[in-house]
Amino acid sequence: MLAALLTSEAVKGRRVRLMFQDEARFGRMVRIRRCWAPVPQRPVVDNGYERQFTYVYGAVSPLEGQLDWMICRKMDTELMGRFLAQVSDAHPEDFMVMVVDGASSHVAKNLVVPENIRLHRLPGYSPQLNPQEHLWDELREKEFPNRVFADVAGVLLQLEQGLPRLASDTDRVRSITAWPWIVSLNLNAH
Repeated sequence: MLAALLTSEAVKGRRVRLMFQDEARFGRMVRIRRCWAPVPQRPVVDNGYERQFTYVYGAVSPLEGQLDWMICRKMDTELMGRFLAQVSDAHPEDFMVMVVDGASSHVAKNLVVPENIRLHRLPGYSPQLNPQEHLWDELREKEFPNRVFADVAGVLLQLEQGLPRLASDTDRVRSITAWPWIVSLNLNAH
C-alpha cells in the first residue's frame, strides 16, 4: 500500500515523513488514577461530572519523535483541513504519508488535503495500530490525573502547557511511538 502512495511523481524527490493522526477529547470529567499517600492516610480525589470538552488534533512522526497538534472547540471536516494545512506548513520540504482512522471528517469529499500529504486509512476498529493514541494516554496520565477543573478554560490552559512539554521531549515521544513495525517500513519512493 505504501508503494502505491510513494510514487516518484508524488514524492518529487522530497524526504518521506510517516505520520499517524488522531483526535482526542479533553474535558472537565475526572479520570481517577492511582496515587500514593503516606500510611495510614487514604488519598481523597474530587470527582467532576461536567460534560464540557475541548478537542485536540494530533499527528506524530514516530521516527523523528515529533508531535504536531491543534486545539479546537469542536471537530469537523473544515478543522481537519486546517490541521492538515498546519502540518503541511510545518514540514514544507517533506512528503507526508498520514495514517488516519475512518472518522467521517477524514473521508469527507470536501476535505482539503495539501499537495504534500497523502492520507492512508487504518483498517476499521483498529486504534491499537495508531501510536498517536498512546500519546493521548501519556498526556492524560501526566497532565490530567485526578484533576477537577472549574471550567473549560482550565482544561485549555493545561493543554497549552502540557502539549508543548510532551512535544519538546522527542526521546520520550519516539520511545512511545516508534514501534518496531513502524521503524522497519521502507519509505523510499518507487
